[in-house]
Amino acid sequence: MSTSTHNESTPHHVVIIGGGFGGLYAAQKLGKSPVKVTLIDKRNFHLFQPLLYQVATGSLSPSDIASPLRAVLAENQNTSVVMGEVIDIDAQAQAVKLKNNLEIKYDSLIVATGVSHHYFGNDQWSEQAPGLKTIEDAINMRRRILSAFEAAEKTHDRQFKEALMSFVVIGGGPTGVELAGTLAELAHRTLSGEFTNIDTKKARIILIEGTDRVLPPYHADLSEAAKQSLIKLGVEVRTSAMVTNIEDHVVTFKCGDQVEQIQAQTILWAAGVKASAMGKVLGDRIGAELDRVGRVVVQPDMSIATHPNIYVIGDLANYAHQGDRPLPGNAAVAMQQGEYIAHHIEAKVKQTEPAKFKYQDFGSLAVIGRHEAVADFKFLRLKGWLAWFIWTFVHIYYLIEFDNKLIVMIQWGWNYFTHRRGARIITGKYLQVLEEMEGIRIGGLSVETREAVEVA
Repeated sequence: MSTSTHNESTPHHVVIIGGGFGGLYAAQKLGKSPVKVTLIDKRNFHLFQPLLYQVATGSLSPSDIASPLRAVLAENQNTSVVMGEVIDIDAQAQAVKLKNNLEIKYDSLIVATGVSHHYFGNDQWSEQAPGLKTIEDAINMRRRILSAFEAAEKTHDRQFKEALMSFVVIGGGPTGVELAGTLAELAHRTLSGEFTNIDTKKARIILIEGTDRVLPPYHADLSEAAKQSLIKLGVEVRTSAMVTNIEDHVVTFKCGDQVEQIQAQTILWAAGVKASAMGKVLGDRIGAELDRVGRVVVQPDMSIATHPNIYVIGDLANYAHQGDRPLPGNAAVAMQQGEYIAHHIEAKVKQTEPAKFKYQDFGSLAVIGRHEAVADFKFLRLKGWLAWFIWTFVHIYYLIEFDNKLIVMIQWGWNYFTHRRGARIITGKYLQVLEEMEGIRIGGLSVETREAVEVA
């Protein structure tokens, strides 16, 4: 079956693949333009990824940071939302092809499908060291983290208990730093006193970073401040440490000539990203130039050199026309590119001269823990309480829907005064969850107890 959504009598049709920051901002800005818009996404919601780690550590629920795309775009009379997965692009016919043989034609195409985890050629590590890009990833992480404490409470095997109480975060960028800091607060403060047979304050959180400092893109002073904040929270920070293997719940890494190993039942990956599969599709189908991680090299107006009506924005784009390196893959860049491309297409439709894109860098923020954050505004560098307050305000401001803003603000206020995290839910069968971790054993449990837990 094939359907077409465009013919000569219809307005200029803009198809957007991806409902992340870039795609959603483009769709919102095109809402009052004289064009027809179709937004395609595999999910029916927009995900506020910067707070995904808080779902993984039980601070927020998935619905707190997700907004239904249809609800967000409901007031756009010219916009349709299609829940589906694009698998191919026919540039000659100007059509995108979805699963189930659905075909949607376009006049202008915006590709904003983002990135996924990158294990640098070691994809087998993904089973034991999951990354954090989707709601499912966050729920999986939460399950692993909380299940580890539950298993430690039950086991009498000392070595296994130590492994269960050890958490390794690989990657010292913003995601890794925020994840490690929040994990430390969860173990050393929130869970303290809730268990009978373990002291969660003795949990080890180890952050491994390959470069010589955490938060490499930040100023060296802020990186050092972040490191000291992590240490204060009880995080063991290992820099200039290259992970060489992850196997049987053992992380092997090299510091100079010294090889070290850490046995940990919970290993979390925050070290790298690679382009989504759409990057390869664009490379194969229309000869788009790709960089070493599969991002699409774009022109100053976000278009692909050989196809000026196909645009790539957000994390999938390698935009190297401003400064001495490509723009970073973060929400701020995606938002500005989304807004720009909407104005650019509108100008072309109206046959006026499009403006040139210029990214406005308003700075970077990373939170480490309670009252601990760093902010790099280029002209001003902040750390501590003030940076933490700014980080809190900015993240609430950029949440898409008002009810999300309100719920997150209330939840954070409750967490701040009580140190509690209300979303500490383990989903799925308890032992099934634990046994998904390769090589796991429930030491010290009798057969009767094991059967009782399986029933629960």
